[in-house]
Order: sequence, then C-alpha cells, then structure tokens
Amino acid sequence: MPNLSKLKADANQIITRVIADNMPTQAVINALQNHKTTKRLHVIAIGKAAWTMAKAASDYLGDRLISGIVITKYNHSRGALPHIDIFEAGHPVSDENTILATQKCIKLAASLTENDELLFLISGGGSALFEAPADGITLEDVQNINAQLLASGADIVEINMIRKRLSSVKAGRFASLVAPCDIFAIVLSDVLGDRLDSIASGPVTADMSTTQDAMYVVEKYNLILTEQQKKCLMADTPKEITNVKTAITGSVRTLCDAAANATCKMGYTPFVLATTMNCEAREAGRLLASMAVEAATQSANSRNVDGDALYEKPDDFGNYDECRPRRSVNFSPPCAIILGGETVVTLKGNGKGGRNQEFAFAAAKGIAGFDNIVILSLGSDGTDGPTDAAGGIVDGTSFAKIKGYDKILANNDTYNGLKAIDGLIITGPTGTNVNDVAIALIG
Repeated sequence: MPNLSKLKADANQIITRVIADNMPTQAVINALQNHKTTKRLHVIAIGKAAWTMAKAASDYLGDRLISGIVITKYNHSRGALPHIDIFEAGHPVSDENTILATQKCIKLAASLTENDELLFLISGGGSALFEAPADGITLEDVQNINAQLLASGADIVEINMIRKRLSSVKAGRFASLVAPCDIFAIVLSDVLGDRLDSIASGPVTADMSTTQDAMYVVEKYNLILTEQQKKCLMADTPKEITNVKTAITGSVRTLCDAAANATCKMGYTPFVLATTMNCEAREAGRLLASMAVEAATQSANSRNVDGDALYEKPDDFGNYDECRPRRSVNFSPPCAIILGGETVVTLKGNGKGGRNQEFAFAAAKGIAGFDNIVILSLGSDGTDGPTDAAGGIVDGTSFAKIKGYDKILANNDTYNGLKAIDGLIITGPTGTNVNDVAIALIG
C-alpha cells in the first residue's frame, strides 16, 4: 500500500499530466486541417484559453491569417502573436476593457465580406470576456446581474440564459453581425453536455432557450431586475444561423479520460463515475469522501462470497426468500475514483474561495484519520473562482489541522482554510478550460 507522501506525490503528477493532455493546441490544428477554405482568413478568440487557441491557429496558418483579436482574462496572455491584437479583460464579471475589446470585434465583423472567413475560437470564460450590452442596458447592469447570478447557486446554463438576453453579441447575434462572411467556430467546451448555445453564451449559435426559460431562472433565484432588464429578457433571440460551421475540440469527457489514463499509468485502477456533476460543491466533496472511505475499508471479508451477488427471484407474492446486497462496483485499492463536471456554490458568507476549493475542503472531514486517501478537485483553467488557486487537495491528516472547519465552510472562506494547511493547488493560468475534475486516490 502506498504511503501518504507517495499518494500526494502521485496526485501532483496526475494534476500536471491531466492539464498537459487537455491543452487545445493540437485539437485546434486538427480542426483546421479538416477544414478547407480559399477565403481570406481572420480570427477572433475569446475565453480563458483564447491565447493558446489563437497561437495554435497562428502557428498553423502563418501568413494566411490576415488579422485577428484575442480577448482573454487578465494574466492569461503569454505574449504577442503575428497580425493579432490581444486584449485582457474582466472575469467572471465584465469590465470596461471587455466592452472596448468587444467593440473592436464588432468593427472587424463590419469589415468582412463574402470573400472572407472568420475563425471564431471559443473557450470557457467567453461569456464575461465578450460583451456589448443590449440597447438600454449598461455595463453596471451587466455587472450587477452577473454578481447576483454568481452568488445564487445557478448553474452555467442558467447563468448564460440570462447573460445572453442582455447582450447584443450573444445568443447568435454576433453571427448576424458577421454575415455574409462565413464563420468556422472551434469550441473548447466548458458546459456539461456541450450545449453550444450556452458555451460563452453562444455568440455564433442559434439560441435554444425561450423567454419562459429566462423568466423561470429569474423567479427561481429571486433576481432583482429593472423593467428595462426584464424587457430585454423578453426579446426574441435568433433561432436559425446559416453562416456558421462548428467543431467541438475538447470537453469534460476528455478531461476525465486524461485523469483515468494518468492514474492507470501510475498503477491505480480508475473508475470514472460521472462527467455531469453539477450539484453543490460541498455535497459533492462529501460524497466523494464517502466513496473513498468505502474503497479504503473494503476487504475480502466485506464482499459477497461470489463477488457481485444477484437478488434472488421473488415468489408469487413479490417476496424475496433471500435478498443480498449487490455491488455494481467493487473498488479494489489501489484505485482512483474520478468525477467530472462543474459544481456550484451558493454564497452565504463573504469569504474567499471557489467551487473546487469548497469541494476539497468539505471532503476533508469525511476522510479524517485515513492514511491511504488523497482527494483533489481541480479547475482545468488554473483559476478557481476569483482566486489564484486552481483548486484544493486534502488527505487524512487535513481535518485535524483545520481550525474552525464549520465556520470556514459557513463563510465560504475555503481559500484561506486550505491555505493554512498547505492544501491549495496552484498551477497558474493553464491555457485550457474544460470544466473541473475531482479525483480520490486510494492506496
């Protein structure tokens, strides 16, 4: 059985491998190789992975690329790119630089003709980073509503359902501005189910949502809106887009596959149990902790004699003569339990943290005292919430080191709680963004 220091060392190697395997560079090149065009090429890239995706396109296309714009999060650019203007702006809430950069994109769109083609590179974070408020909506309106949504516990589809209706470039509207120029969209998905109209709020995708959907979100989370804001939510959005071809190049499934491959190569049997996790972060953390404990404490004597025992057939009255529990999965250490998706945090305190940090912090209590369990939760973009951490990592010794566990959770202050026990994962901006992955390593 690996000791705890070995488990933690393995966990850190897995983090590095998972991020490396999900960089979008080759995926962008593959998409371009499969897309043939003789038109003049321009590029717009938005999101946390925008610079990495744009660099891949620039390296592959060379002088064929005439012009371009990158809009990414602060500190996510890694230098100049030929023929491309680079802007950094606010995330997760838009700011003045967001508006300035987006206006540059609108100006570029107006200059394009049917002899041009726009490569539109989309990654998570694009909703905040690509914004031109609708008529009658101000930047302050956008900031206020985003703040309400981010604190509400709404999932990304619900959040973007509101964002897109307050914008003049989301919900397929930017595709209309680019017409008659064709668009080839390459998408790095950070939305469960790869719902295109929700990724970056679908700037070049027909909108699947309805006004009724939007108002349901308003009522569900008790959002406070002005009459003008409500009017925008009731406006029609484009339901048919004809000038766009789309390729999805990465998603949470590729993230979980990478985690499974990395753990397997290090001697752990991987179990990918979900790629659509979207519940409260702390509850997901507690659930993974309980599964890890189940795996850590399994022994030959605790299993059914025949491995997976089936229920006996019932008699004519529906009664079972004998009913033995059935295990659909027998976790046999060393193993890795893997969950992918995007959890939510309903803010009730004023602390500092992110969903991956809250996930890991909450898990610490459930694995307290175990010397053969490590749990981590990682945001693939390297920035979890409004912090410099990518997530958190805990083991069986973590809970005993935490001072005021319940108080920290209640205040949503898991960044400081994990920092105090050296439990933060710090990667810096990674250049990719394909949701989150949580891994329990059991030795």
